[in-house]
Amino acid sequence: MTKECIFSHSGPPAAGPYSHAVKTNGFLFVSGQGPFARDGSGPIRGTIEEETRTTLENLKAVLADAGAGLEDVVKTTAFLSDMVNFAKFNDVYKAYFGSNQPARTCIQAGRLPLDIQVEIEAIAVIPEGK
Repeated sequence: MTKECIFSHSGPPAAGPYSHAVKTNGFLFVSGQGPFARDGSGPIRGTIEEETRTTLENLKAVLADAGAGLEDVVKTTAFLSDMVNFAKFNDVYKAYFGSNQPARTCIQAGRLPLDIQVEIEAIAVIPEGK
């Protein structure tokens, strides 16, 4: 088994001692992404829809740096600060994944880092030859 730590140059900097993602045995495990500025200046505040878009764009950036895309995602776990935002979150999420929807768990978290409204982690398959 090989393990390759991925440090994304396109996504926001890691806010702690972790890799953006880890490649192993044909899979990519992506750490939770949130609505953070790619320049490291912190969270980008907005509506749940805006924070979800920023979060998914950051997820896309990390996936791309690892040689994958949203179409390769097989499982996500989404953490919301308040389930009252579930329907609005789903509207944005569906626009990104369309009919190629991965398996998903979505829960309300007691509190998310820096009081963001959404965080999403993912597992993807590595496309052949990557």
